[in-house]
Amino acid sequence: MIQLLVLISVLWGEQGLCLHHHGEFLFDEDIRQFAVATSGVYVATDTKLYQLRHDLTLVRSLTLGGILKSADDPNDERFYRVSETAAWNATFSVSTLLPFVKNNSVFICGMADNQCGYCEVLDLHDISKLLYREHIQVGPLRHSSGSVSFLVDLKKNPTRSETYILTAIQQPERRRCISDSQTINLQDADHDQNGGIFSFTDSSGTAVIRSTGDVEFVDGFQISSVIFLFSNVMPEGNSNRVRLLWFDGIKRKCDTLKSVKGVILSVSDGGGNRLLASSVIPGPQPVLWSGVFSVDEGESNTELVVFDISPDMSGQTDKDSDFHTSKDKPEGTVTPKTLRPKAVLFRQNFMTSVLAVRQKAWMVFFIGTAEGQLIKLAVDRNFHPACPTLLYSGDDDRKVFPRILLDPVDQKHVYVPFRNQMERVAVAKCSTYTNFQDCCSAQDPHCVWCASTTSCTFEDDCKDSDWLAIPDDSQQKMVSHKVVKDSSGQIVLRVQTHLTVGQNPSNFACQFSATSSELCSHNSPLPQFPQCTCILSNGMLPADGMLVTIKIRLQMTQLSEQVRVTDCPDINGPPSSALCQQCIKAGCGWSRSGCSWANEGVSDDGVCQRMEYRGSFSRPEISYITPSIMSFYGRNHAMLSGRNLKEVTGVRIQGDLDCSPRESPVWNNTGVSLTFHIPSTDNKGVVKVCVLLPDGSCHGNTIITYRSAPSCTDIVPNSSWISGKREITLIGSNLEFVEEVVHSHALQEVRLPKNSSYQKLTYDSPAAEKWISSSTVYLKVANQTLACSTRITYYPDPEFTKFTSVRTGDDVLITIEKKADKLEMTEAELSVWGVHEDIMYPCSMTAQKASSDFFVCEIVSPPDPQFQHLKIKYGDKTVSLRPLSLLHKVIMTLRLLLIPCIVAALVFICRWQKRLTADKNKL
Repeated sequence: MIQLLVLISVLWGEQGLCLHHHGEFLFDEDIRQFAVATSGVYVATDTKLYQLRHDLTLVRSLTLGGILKSADDPNDERFYRVSETAAWNATFSVSTLLPFVKNNSVFICGMADNQCGYCEVLDLHDISKLLYREHIQVGPLRHSSGSVSFLVDLKKNPTRSETYILTAIQQPERRRCISDSQTINLQDADHDQNGGIFSFTDSSGTAVIRSTGDVEFVDGFQISSVIFLFSNVMPEGNSNRVRLLWFDGIKRKCDTLKSVKGVILSVSDGGGNRLLASSVIPGPQPVLWSGVFSVDEGESNTELVVFDISPDMSGQTDKDSDFHTSKDKPEGTVTPKTLRPKAVLFRQNFMTSVLAVRQKAWMVFFIGTAEGQLIKLAVDRNFHPACPTLLYSGDDDRKVFPRILLDPVDQKHVYVPFRNQMERVAVAKCSTYTNFQDCCSAQDPHCVWCASTTSCTFEDDCKDSDWLAIPDDSQQKMVSHKVVKDSSGQIVLRVQTHLTVGQNPSNFACQFSATSSELCSHNSPLPQFPQCTCILSNGMLPADGMLVTIKIRLQMTQLSEQVRVTDCPDINGPPSSALCQQCIKAGCGWSRSGCSWANEGVSDDGVCQRMEYRGSFSRPEISYITPSIMSFYGRNHAMLSGRNLKEVTGVRIQGDLDCSPRESPVWNNTGVSLTFHIPSTDNKGVVKVCVLLPDGSCHGNTIITYRSAPSCTDIVPNSSWISGKREITLIGSNLEFVEEVVHSHALQEVRLPKNSSYQKLTYDSPAAEKWISSSTVYLKVANQTLACSTRITYYPDPEFTKFTSVRTGDDVLITIEKKADKLEMTEAELSVWGVHEDIMYPCSMTAQKASSDFFVCEIVSPPDPQFQHLKIKYGDKTVSLRPLSLLHKVIMTLRLLLIPCIVAALVFICRWQKRLTADKNKL
């Protein structure tokens, strides 16, 4: 496989290796621009352009640079790329990438190596074919996240329109080359248009708009004949404001830009609003649009909001205070009016991108985050959101780009770009739900329960249309019930199914059963989808209620639900949130007087959450939680501190719009502090924490933050001596979340981190048996064990052989020698003392070491320069090193004296032998 990838890389002129694997493509450079068309996916990096299929398999790629006319026909106007070996040194960086599907071409524009604008038109189906090129500026010269480019159609007459390139540039820069490009530009997209391809002009002049202040463009698109453009504008001396511009796509380019009108989009009155990402919501009038806004000075506090941006083209045009077509700001400009959002749909820190689609009556949003996550949020027509789900989560914190694009062919995948990676993610996880209950409880409008295959799937994959799905409005339950008392005093149990069906539900049926022989009276109405009604035959209920089993048949699927039917006024006691929730759960209604029949009170449990606490316990307060930031694996033995905690029974953790909050029991409760486990989660980000009392109420409103899991990419040093306790440093990310470190050869021997930060963690290695050669390092995080990508090698303990001492003034310099090994020991790992008459004198290590086998230390002002021996400590082991005896010194001295004599004798013998051989040859 690797050889095949390398071969492909060579054939297409690749200098690096790009990999495709299971719906993802890894590039060897950062992504600069990307686009999706019916023909495939196109990606530009710093020096390369890629053409991919929709499943992200590589079609072809090329290095941006040299071009040459066809060798077969020099007069042929088509151009073909030169191979990598051609003598062409030009470079070209892409800042604009636009597939022109109607014309079977792709525009790539940017800056050539002479720092001037340059554009190429490539074949849509084979990017190695160059159709046209020109030295001209289209869009920004350099890649800019604050610039946008897209194709627009201007109507020439009721039956004919022409396509143009609209570019909005963050900051038109000073150029060495002459260009008509300004802040907003309209340029021809075809040779047959009046000015010719890439021309700025028409019969009325140059089609450009200038800006008054600094501007950052976020998005743009066209609906019918109206062009929409979104930006952040920073006027002099004022805070940022979010702008929407409308243009009327009328006959000529200049007239279109002169039709400019705009409004201000404001989320909050406090200022600091900034638009980060944008997506129009498909559908009929009114024009609904979604935006990710930062509502603080940074980008951490973000909200997903919906605006009605239906264009108002009445009144004066080209009078905007921020944008104008004339060279100078015209007189009589007006301050645009302000639009407010229709709804705030989602609050989540660090949102970076959004894509909106329609699925039947639902609006579905795909939201990217700075933590590398893709979240799916379904919202009904009343702007009530269902439970958000996590579609994808990266192992690290590479943020999602502002644009997420839908696969235009199958409509079942979205393309999610990261720094140097493209992911193709399915819009739903239908197949992961194995039963009807899970399929519908997921509240995913893309999924249906197919009765014929008994599987959760996409609707068009259920061939006979016999399917069940969630309704058009947001509901937490598939089946709900209410208990009412009618005007005649009869108790009525009404059961509602919250489902839609693929065929006419003619076989809809309900069955009620309880311990009594006859539950429903004969005058109970027949089931009528989606409702079943049971009039209780005896009109009375036991004091503790009655357990009723409800069986519902809907097409080929059967549902079963158990409810306890209670005489609603019997649910009584001091008004409290817990009592209110018990009342609503029983199918009753809540009123000022307490629990009542459902037709006499409110059935929405939101009324319970808004109730003031009037319990018999003191209201608990949370001061802080330690730790408050952890990985998405959670944390064991977290501590919560506060006041009035004695009666707390548990801790509830709930994210924004989290439909299933998690609860953890507590222990070691002292009244001012308690211990609990922080559970794991699929979703990175901020969640809310409150503490539970015995009556079910929850108090406090602090937060904890989930981040990415720790990863270990390197170990320094990557070896240890066999006796252990060598200080090891792990290098990676999120290492401050590691609770324990273990080695594969000693899994029961837990090592606690000595120091840890985001990128580094230090600990002491465990000892090993002599036969152990290497060991895997594992990080323990809550209940998870994660392996480092690099193993650690074990070597025998260092062996110190001798030392010598030299007096230098009042001090003594000691040189220590050890046998050569692979440990690469450093001075910091040694502690040395000189011992004289049982007194230990510390020897400070110096940096005079010649190699890892020699160490030098210094003893300051010892009373005697002669030491009986040295104490050397490394890790947890201490050894003694004695000086050489007199006999050893004599032998060493003789050895040194004899070496020259032996060498001279060997030289003499060799020469004599050589002369003897020569004499024999003469004879």
